[in-house]
Amino acid sequence: MAQQLTLEDKLRIVQELVPGKQLSLAHIIANPDKILYTKLGLDPAVEYSKSAIGIITISPCETAVIVADIAIKAGNIDLSFVDRFSGTVIMTGLVSEVESAMNAIVNYVSSTMGFTACAITRT
Repeated sequence: MAQQLTLEDKLRIVQELVPGKQLSLAHIIANPDKILYTKLGLDPAVEYSKSAIGIITISPCETAVIVADIAIKAGNIDLSFVDRFSGTVIMTGLVSEVESAMNAIVNYVSSTMGFTACAITRT
């Protein structure tokens, strides 16, 4: 029989990040609802005219700075969020521009930097 935990029991959770050279998430959200911009801390009045949100997660985390630079140079996108501590980059722009930036990022990190890169997904 399984033992049930009570509020007095202490549960220890160990989270571990093993930095590898990996682009683990590259996703495009086409035509997001206005509420999503608000929940991300973006101004929907400004950002809603853009029709896509791009999300990247990469490790090592500091590579987010390189990814952000590639995105700016590859497409007419706006950087909405760059976190060099979590490896997260969020960009907004027209679907074609976000897609162009994502393709440039995936190509660069996989061919030039030798990273393992996931496929670009889209909703």
